[in-house]
Amino acid sequence: MGLSHDDVHEILRLIDETPLDELRIETEGFSLHVRKGPSEASARPPEPAAKAPEHSGGGGIVISAPMLGVFYRAEGPGKRPFVDVGARVEPDTIVCIIEAMKMMTSIPAGVAGTIIEVCHENAELVEYDAPLFRVDPA
Repeated sequence: MGLSHDDVHEILRLIDETPLDELRIETEGFSLHVRKGPSEASARPPEPAAKAPEHSGGGGIVISAPMLGVFYRAEGPGKRPFVDVGARVEPDTIVCIIEAMKMMTSIPAGVAGTIIEVCHENAELVEYDAPLFRVDPA
């Protein structure tokens, strides 16, 4: 049985509100390890690895999620989406935000072109490497 978007948010909320510094959950087919505070390696949060957009079989170039988290199309509720179908983007154009552990990470397009598909709904949980947008590079 998989976790829903609400399940993930509830786990993160519980961790945030408790004095626990670390939590590990393991079941068949699922493993979660969360540690509060800075790691031994670094005091600042890691930046998502810049991943080159990939060509998709359905046409266009896919902009993929660099991390697991909640996909947001706009800066906040009631705000306009960063991009819509038909929008022209450049490599440094911010196309969405992904929230993970209450950290908001702006995601750049990484490619120039026109958005031809938005692959997820706003506030939807996305997996690492999930397609977020398809872009026509023409």
